[in-house]
Amino acid sequence: MEITKRNGRSETYDGHKIITAMKKAFESTGSNPAPSVMADLLHAVEEGLSEQNITSVEGIQDQVERTLMEQGFFAEAKNYILYRQKRSLLRDARAALSQSASDRKLEQVFRKIQKDFPQEEYSLLHLSAKYTAFSKPDMKPEEKLSALIKAAVELTTQEAPRWEFIAARLLNYQSRQAIDARMEEARITCFYEKLRYLTDQGLYGSYILEQYSREEIEEAALFLDDSRDELFTYAGLDLLLKRYCIRTKHHILLETPQEMFLGIALHLAMKEKQNRLIWVRKFYDCLSRMEVTMATPTLSNARKPYHQLSSCFIDTVPDSLDGIYRSVDNFAQVSKFGGGMGLYFGKVRATGSSIRGFVGAAGGVIRWIKLVNDTAVAVDQLGMRQGAAAVYLDAWHRDLPEFLQLRTNNGDDRMKAHDIFPAVCYPDLFWKMAKEDLNQDWYLMCPHEILTVRGYSLEDYYGGEWEKRYLECIQDSRISKRVISLKEIVRLILKSAVETGTPFTFNRDIVNRANPNSHRGMIYCSNLCTEIAQNMSPIETVSTEIKSENGDTVIVTTTRPGDFVVCNLASLSLGNLPVENDACLSDVVATAVRALDNVIDLNFYALPYAKLTNRRYRSIGLGVSGYHHMLAKRQIPWESEQHLSFVDDVFERINRAAIAASSAIAAEKGSYEYFEGSDWQTGAYFDKRGYTSPEWEQVRQNVAAHGIRNAYLLAVAPTSSTSILSGTTAGLDPVMKRFFLEEKKGFMLPRVAPELSMKTYWYYKNAHLIDQSMSVRACGVRQRHIDQAQSMNLYITNDYTLRQVLSLYVQAWECGVKTIYYVRSKSLEVEECESCSS
Repeated sequence: MEITKRNGRSETYDGHKIITAMKKAFESTGSNPAPSVMADLLHAVEEGLSEQNITSVEGIQDQVERTLMEQGFFAEAKNYILYRQKRSLLRDARAALSQSASDRKLEQVFRKIQKDFPQEEYSLLHLSAKYTAFSKPDMKPEEKLSALIKAAVELTTQEAPRWEFIAARLLNYQSRQAIDARMEEARITCFYEKLRYLTDQGLYGSYILEQYSREEIEEAALFLDDSRDELFTYAGLDLLLKRYCIRTKHHILLETPQEMFLGIALHLAMKEKQNRLIWVRKFYDCLSRMEVTMATPTLSNARKPYHQLSSCFIDTVPDSLDGIYRSVDNFAQVSKFGGGMGLYFGKVRATGSSIRGFVGAAGGVIRWIKLVNDTAVAVDQLGMRQGAAAVYLDAWHRDLPEFLQLRTNNGDDRMKAHDIFPAVCYPDLFWKMAKEDLNQDWYLMCPHEILTVRGYSLEDYYGGEWEKRYLECIQDSRISKRVISLKEIVRLILKSAVETGTPFTFNRDIVNRANPNSHRGMIYCSNLCTEIAQNMSPIETVSTEIKSENGDTVIVTTTRPGDFVVCNLASLSLGNLPVENDACLSDVVATAVRALDNVIDLNFYALPYAKLTNRRYRSIGLGVSGYHHMLAKRQIPWESEQHLSFVDDVFERINRAAIAASSAIAAEKGSYEYFEGSDWQTGAYFDKRGYTSPEWEQVRQNVAAHGIRNAYLLAVAPTSSTSILSGTTAGLDPVMKRFFLEEKKGFMLPRVAPELSMKTYWYYKNAHLIDQSMSVRACGVRQRHIDQAQSMNLYITNDYTLRQVLSLYVQAWECGVKTIYYVRSKSLEVEECESCSS
């Protein structure tokens, strides 16, 4: 039998639909009829349809009502009538909104929204009322759709948070309509043709079509799953479309979110020799399901002609004019391609030191840091944002007091550098003395003088050996000292931290004791966002000679590349993962590790030094986002012992999975160059962390047998923007607020904590109201399982005393925390690092 629908179209009769509707009527009364009862009712309905020759949807529903009444199911009949009435109202709302927006195709979008968001607070009647406030008679169709999206956005509240998903669906519909229209103009009908078009336009790297056949591209296109667009919040999708999806040079959008994810996956799997399309599928699934986010440069630049995929870089600034300017030039080149940088200035001679024997000639580190500051402003990444650099100095360097006032509002403005981020490298001795007695003297010295007099560089040592040599230097009368009260140094540190959020903290002894590659060098500092801890050494000029080449005279400079650190980052979205499921977690970790390892070989390197170091060590930085989301979702209070035990288990399993994955890749492709003699090879890595379980013993044996692919594995970055994309909380941070309004180009954009509900509400405690000592303890618990560092912030209010802030620093040192990122005062706005956002 053919049924005539309300829109006039015909459809084959399906009795199951009648049973489903009647079941809902029964369920609404709290009853659960036997299948035989439902079968009898259906038979009675069908008899009535046959007798009266009813073929319309409305007629069938009338017959269902009559049958329920005749069979004595009066309450169910009443509820069925109410159900029909509600359905009618929903249809009317869909039709009215589609008509108001002058787009009948929207009705299908609204139908899906009504199905997925059936609660009263997400009724389209609310959207219609809000839209009326924005609607104007002379609006064009595209303006009407924009007003509709704006209405959905503004309906988002902490009581009805899922409007942010409804707004995202409308935004996605708008963007797809625009993209489809442009593809129709270009007569593009499939994914392969689109890649060809984007390549011809210079928007896609030619290497994708050179590496993959048309058949492979067409097979990969079958992986596209547009239903995953429904995972986006409005804020996430809006950011993705504006910043990450491919646009023309005139800013016209050409790429959908799923095409972006697939394009990145094609790039990351490009050099796989076996099962390449399987890896394309795995990379695509992890990205599109929002289980893993790659760092901002990877999301932005993978698949594009200039594929600079790395986030942050670290350089050791030498104590020479050539070396300093080379480091500044390196920073400029990195910034040009969107990277951020950490610069270690601990080797540069202090103010008043000698140059070529001329006493007092040196101007110190501040003037060179100002040069870095000006470079950050000048090389502004195609006008998108200015460059970003963190500059690190040792706590015993003679220029430390001036360094600590670089960003504060007092003093000589000629000694300021407001656009860089200062960071201090602390030895254990500093915190030990600060804990014991602040009234002790602290000795500041020049590294160049120490090298000249003692014949060694003090900064090249750590732990007990550093402390022994530091005390020797204090006793050596040939070395000039700047003696200052420890209390005064601490006061300057804390004043700057409270006022500017910086200096960042780098606990050098803790870092170097845990370094699995100490056999190959020293870690002097971290990067722009304080999560990277890898071997460093300065670039050195070996020789400069004049040569004849092809009939021309050329000058050839030979340099020793040193260890110029590069970080390749990605983050596990803990809030979107079933972290208790070890098999699932291990699979996602293994996929992310392989993707990051591939980044090393696929990257465009702005500097040859970075390429050499990256391929020697093959270091990666797998981190996390959605930490608070994960806890709230499981109703685990932040300030609880349950928090500590839970994350201890989760991060241990992440670490184990990452090491196992890296070892498996090593068995296939080989270990990193410096594996021999490392803590990985000797087993000291496992001994230092007390990894003795049977599961760990198996991993240890695998590493001993096959090696390990990556010298460094885990590092937790801030993930400010990429956590927005995946609809989760940023990095390791607690939320600032459960709900707030962000001003965005003329209207207020509501922002809401992920999966906010009555179940999670009280577990999303404001960051500034959380006991920060618990955050420090949690960081210490996690640090055991993270071979590099963590971007961990401290959140303080105006009620904090400087003594309380100091106690948090000391506690962090005692808990084995390697680094502290910002100190975020409640009244302080700090600049978030975009380069490391992963």
